[in-house]
Amino acid sequence: MTAMLIDNAAGIFTGLAGPAMRTSGQIRIRDGVITEIGALELRPDELRLDARGGVVYPGLVSTHHHLFQSVLKGVRSGIDQPLAGWLREVPYRYWSKLDEEALAVAARIGLAELLLSGTTTAADHHYLFSDTFRFDPAQVIFDVARSLGLRLVFCRGGATIARHVDKYGSTTTPVETLDHMLQSVEACAQRFHDASPGSLSRVALAPTTPTWSIDPGELKEAIAAARRMGVRLHSHLSESTDYVDFCLSVHGKRPVHWLAEHDWLGPDVWFAHLVHLDEDEVRILASTGTGMAHCPQSNCRLGSGVAPADALARIGGAVSLGVDGAASNEAADMLCEMHSAWHTHRAVKGAGAVTAEDVVHWATAGGARVLGMPHVGTLAPGQQADIAIFDLDEPRHFGMHDPMIAPVTCGGSAKVRHLLVGGRVVVENGVIPGLDLQKLKSDAARVVSRLVA
Repeated sequence: MTAMLIDNAAGIFTGLAGPAMRTSGQIRIRDGVITEIGALELRPDELRLDARGGVVYPGLVSTHHHLFQSVLKGVRSGIDQPLAGWLREVPYRYWSKLDEEALAVAARIGLAELLLSGTTTAADHHYLFSDTFRFDPAQVIFDVARSLGLRLVFCRGGATIARHVDKYGSTTTPVETLDHMLQSVEACAQRFHDASPGSLSRVALAPTTPTWSIDPGELKEAIAAARRMGVRLHSHLSESTDYVDFCLSVHGKRPVHWLAEHDWLGPDVWFAHLVHLDEDEVRILASTGTGMAHCPQSNCRLGSGVAPADALARIGGAVSLGVDGAASNEAADMLCEMHSAWHTHRAVKGAGAVTAEDVVHWATAGGARVLGMPHVGTLAPGQQADIAIFDLDEPRHFGMHDPMIAPVTCGGSAKVRHLLVGGRVVVENGVIPGLDLQKLKSDAARVVSRLVA
C-alpha cells in the first residue's frame, strides 16, 4: 500500500526536544513519507493501522554496533574482563574464525534484534579488515540488511598500525596501508553509498581508534579523503582510561585536544563511547558539532564508566545511542539501551539528570543528527515514515499513568505491533515477515559450535 493512516494511538512521541516531543492524533503516510499529523479521517484509498492501546515513536536509530559479534555473546573467558582483557579474549581471539556464513548469521541476529526493538536505522562498525578474507564483509552485511528492510550505515574500519592482542606480543590485529584502506572505502561508497533522503544504504570511513590504530601522520589525509568522498568519519574514542593515559603519555594531550590538531572533529564526525572526557573536551565536542554514540550498557558491562552524555546534550552537543557489539552487550537492542541510559545517569548523577524524553530524543533525532540523516528520526510532515508502534500489553506496563514513557521506563521488551521503514512494514505483530527465527536459532547454534571447536 502507498497510502495509510495510523489511528487510535494513546499518544505520539515526535523525537523533537522539549514540549514538541508530545503530540496526538493520526499520522497520514503517502508513498513512504509522512504528509499530515493531527485530527484526520480515514480516506477510501488508505490502509488503516490500528495503534489502539499502544504508543507511537519515531523509528529508533542505533549509531554504533559490531554485528559480527552477535555470535560471540557471553564468551566465558571474557565475561568478567574489563575492556583490554575482553578485547583479547573475545573479538581479537575470534574474528579470524568467522567465515562468510558466520558473518551473515551474526548480521541477521543483530539486525533482527534491532528490528524487534523498534530500530529502523543502524550503523555497523566493521573495524577489522584483513587480506585473508575470502569474502566482502560490506556485501554480506548490506545483503542481510536489505533482506530485512532497515536502513544501514556501513562503517568501514581498519588499521595501519598493528596492535598486540596478547601479553607475549605474538598475535596482532590485521593492518593495511592507508592507500589501500582509502581505496577500499571509495570502492565501497561507489557501490553502496546513497545520499538521497530515502536511502537504505550509506558508507562511512571508520578506522578502529585514531589514537593507536592509524599513524598520526595519516590522520589529516584520512579525514580529507572522507570529506572528498562525501562520507562521514567514525571511530572509537576515550572508552576507558587507557585511551586517555596513552594519548597523554605519547602525544602529551588528551584525545579530543589531540584530534582537534588533526582536523578529526566536526559535524561529519562521530565517536563511540567518549566515556572519559574532561569539561573542556565536552565543550569542544559541542562547539564543533562532533557526535557521541553513547553506549551505556556496554560501558557498564565492561566497567568502563558512564559517559557525560547529559552534559554534552545540555550545551547543545550531538548525542545519540548505540547498542555496541553483542559480545559486550548481550542484550543489544535499543529498548534495553534506552532503559539503561535512563537508569545509569540517574544512579550516578541524581534523579533529575536525564528524563525519559531526553533518552527518546537521543535515540531518534539525536541519532539522525549524528549520522547526517535529517529525513529520519522525527515524526513530522515531509519526514520519511520510519515509525514504531509499541504495544503495552505486558503486566509491567499495567497501571502506568503516563503510557508514553513506558517503553523507556518499564524495562523488558515492549512488543512492536508495527514497524515501518519508509512506509513499508518490516515488523508486524512482533514478527519479521519472511524471517524464520527457528532456523536462525539453529544456524546460530551451529556457528557457535564451530567457533568453540
